[in-house]
Amino acid sequence: MKSPLTIRLCGPRGFCAGVDRAIQIVVLALKKYGAPVYVRHEIVHNRYVVEGLEAKGAVFVEELNEIPAEYQAQPVVFSAHGVPKSVPADAEARNLFYLDATCPLVSKVHKQAMRHERQGRHVLLIGHAGHPEVIGTMGQLPEGAVTLVETEADAALIQPENPDALGFVTQTTLSVDDTDGIIRALRARFPNIQAPAAESICYATTNRQEAVKQAAPGTDLFLVVGAPNSSNSKRLVEVAERSGAARGLLVQRADEIPWDEIGDISVLGLSAGASAPELIVDEIIDAFRARFDVTVELAITAEETENFPVNRVLRDVELTTADMAFVNGNS
Repeated sequence: MKSPLTIRLCGPRGFCAGVDRAIQIVVLALKKYGAPVYVRHEIVHNRYVVEGLEAKGAVFVEELNEIPAEYQAQPVVFSAHGVPKSVPADAEARNLFYLDATCPLVSKVHKQAMRHERQGRHVLLIGHAGHPEVIGTMGQLPEGAVTLVETEADAALIQPENPDALGFVTQTTLSVDDTDGIIRALRARFPNIQAPAAESICYATTNRQEAVKQAAPGTDLFLVVGAPNSSNSKRLVEVAERSGAARGLLVQRADEIPWDEIGDISVLGLSAGASAPELIVDEIIDAFRARFDVTVELAITAEETENFPVNRVLRDVELTTADMAFVNGNS
């Protein structure tokens, strides 16, 4: 006889509008221009999505010089995380046709950072070193114009040339609570520091964290579907553990669940990072149904209706039902 298990399924979860748009751009480009379509860096941080696009004819490269000369007339897509200004400049120098899939909310952060600099402020970027979004944001401004702040300890140590001429922006996928702590530390040291004109952490990150906070108390285990290099997914695990989950775990597929370690659980929390397809959430629920008598409870804190249009040059292409199922993470 199977043991009873309640799964608290978070909503919102999974694909956000920026991820949906980026995947659409690659699929539409393949339909319009044919394979190969090159993509600089993972379009989003999810192997299932990347492998699905590769099967359709996308070719992923880390740098533009990896694109063979005979295919330079084919499109190259820049990932949802954004790129430094040097990348489109390099594409133009190589006469490449590029499509920018940068999430509009990341582009907004780029504009906020540039606005600070135009107004004579040194920019403090709250984020994680080495993340593609951070590299892209720092690359919007001249070298030395941005200082990265990763922790409250960093905020206590930085020594800007002019403490009265500072502005901050943040990576879009951070923990809301961690970021608030860093901002408080910066404001305590630099009372004149200027905030961005609008919130930098994106709506999808905030919404997913709020749903996890609601669902986590009393859970024996909290699973987050996401890749190990996905910032927003890793933050969801941290939020779950801080909010009352006995244990948080990041998995990419059901076959990564350590069944021998789970033990006797009765309440499971389940969410998915912004680049994780719904298909994998369903796969994980099915894996638990095979082992437990499952009841699913919804933990919904918001409804998301955002939709970001694709590049104008692609708007004349129609997607089939199968294409849309893939774009939406359901196939």
